[in-house]
Amino acid sequence: MSDETQQTRSDEPVIEVRDIGKRYGNIIALSDVSTSVRAGAVTCVLGDNGAGKSTFIKILAGAHQHTDGTLLVDGEETTLSSPREALDRGIATVYQDLAVVPLMPVWRNFFLGSEVRKGFGPTSRLDIAAMKRTTKEELAAMGIDLRDADQPIGTLSGGERQCVAIARAVYFGARVLILDEPTAALGVKQSGVVLKYIAKARERGLGVVFITHNPHHAFPVGDRFVILRRGRSIGDFSKTDLSMDDLTSMMAGGAELESLAAELEKTMAGTALAEEMKAKVKQ
Repeated sequence: MSDETQQTRSDEPVIEVRDIGKRYGNIIALSDVSTSVRAGAVTCVLGDNGAGKSTFIKILAGAHQHTDGTLLVDGEETTLSSPREALDRGIATVYQDLAVVPLMPVWRNFFLGSEVRKGFGPTSRLDIAAMKRTTKEELAAMGIDLRDADQPIGTLSGGERQCVAIARAVYFGARVLILDEPTAALGVKQSGVVLKYIAKARERGLGVVFITHNPHHAFPVGDRFVILRRGRSIGDFSKTDLSMDDLTSMMAGGAELESLAAELEKTMAGTALAEEMKAKVKQ
């Protein structure tokens, strides 16, 4: 295979959606969304509550099946019938609430459901040493200096727990990592920690889908930006096509904000006039 052919293939999207949509009877939850997810790039999906973000990621994660449009994985048109099938295709989703057991050690959570065993048959047992070693190595590769693999994962900060989930997905073969509002419940410092590890996952060649309502979190790490409003896409942009101010304005609904500002000015002017007239009557 020539270098040119290899380059062409590496530039192909791992996931591509074309006018994707989801209907529940007469109710349209999502409509006409198109974008792509490439290896080594971050696609940010932005929108307020009710914009359609959850429906979109559930389609990519195999939890819901699309009813309109086309979903392609590695260039092949498909419908992901379950989260297990999505995982088998290398698409891992880290949800906001995280699937961790707070009182269990970090290494147990890292391998939860996929434990390493040694020996055969009824005499086999957990290879605890190997799992602890692998956990520390994989977290170190993501830039996380874990103090002790035996500490309960509940003792880690919210940002650190998110990063353990990201490292786990990478270790178990994810090619695309879908992150559901990973910074929503975090403070400024911990949000910065998560954004750093999103960039780290991109450097390791993963395609990342970053779901967020915060343009200030999306813009520093994003390569593409999909903006959803009321179940529809209002644009799919490359980072070269827009500025931080553009992104913030589109997220906020620039025209709607201008209309609201004008309405508030009228209301405040009316209130001031009423107060002035009351003062004159009292005189």
